[in-house]
Amino acid sequence: MPNPPVTELTTRAREIFRLVVEGYLDTGQPVGSKRLAGEAGLNLSPASIRSVLSDLESLGLLAAPHTSAGRMPTETGLRLFVDGMMQVAEPTAQERAAIERRLKQPGPIEQALEATSAVLSEISAAAGVVMVPRREPRLSQMTLVPLSPGNALAVLVGEDGHLENRVLALPVGIPSSALEQASNYISARLAGRTLADAVKAMLREISTGKTALDEASRDLVERGLAVWSEDAARRPVLIVRGQAKLLDEEALGDIERVRQLLDDLENKQSIAQLLESAREADSTRIFIGSENRLFALSGSSVIASPYRDREGRVVGVVGVIGPTRLNYARVVPMVDFTAQSLGKLIG
Repeated sequence: MPNPPVTELTTRAREIFRLVVEGYLDTGQPVGSKRLAGEAGLNLSPASIRSVLSDLESLGLLAAPHTSAGRMPTETGLRLFVDGMMQVAEPTAQERAAIERRLKQPGPIEQALEATSAVLSEISAAAGVVMVPRREPRLSQMTLVPLSPGNALAVLVGEDGHLENRVLALPVGIPSSALEQASNYISARLAGRTLADAVKAMLREISTGKTALDEASRDLVERGLAVWSEDAARRPVLIVRGQAKLLDEEALGDIERVRQLLDDLENKQSIAQLLESAREADSTRIFIGSENRLFALSGSSVIASPYRDREGRVVGVVGVIGPTRLNYARVVPMVDFTAQSLGKLIG
């Protein structure tokens, strides 16, 4: 069932829905009609409130756990609340000071990134995560050296003299001249660029036919670029702090969900892939429960924001992972402020 727009709910239904969601996010417990009847300004009987709760449940926005007469928001309901009703609260002066104080401590950038993850965890009572910016050195050349009839060694040389190499599978019968032509072609276009920039330029040149490479050399270029690009994607650097924050008294009542979440947090490559999807976002992104396959079983939420250097380039992602009952209104601006502060530090 598609989400009903907030504007399609009556004023009474919107107010009761808001109170249920905020009550649940505050306590982690379902909210009942008796509690709602005591809310100032609602002026409705428990029977009238139950009728509205039933309507909201039929819309898929609320659910009633078997063990409780109260209601709690579904993932659909949380999404509707976050997108259309949530009133964001700015970080307090104390929270801003705590974040800035931790980031300004002397030491290497890696230490500041660990501090970022830790302070987010402390303030949000969830797990803090930071994706470390990938080093993108400027390159000098790539050489393809034959190893055996089926393999070559792809050697990448940085401007700083740093060397890395990977074994590249070769098609049968590839001539040595193709290796030399491919090496010369790649090196001529690598010089002074990052690998990402060079790959884009070369693949665009190849796809539009603006190259004199023969078919064998063109295939080698594509293979060589692919092996480096795939390798970089497999090496995400991710800092996760505060997993123990997820083991509060309420969470222990659903120990299987927490176990699943902790297992998910161990899979740093999958988390890095999720955070990558937030790199190009204009603002903080929120993933709720099964909206992301990684956390579908643990029913967890992710709040993530890209951080940029002083030239506006995205260099990483910072965020929080926790139960779906995260205090979104408080955590979203906190993550956003941390991303901005970290960007100033990165320079």
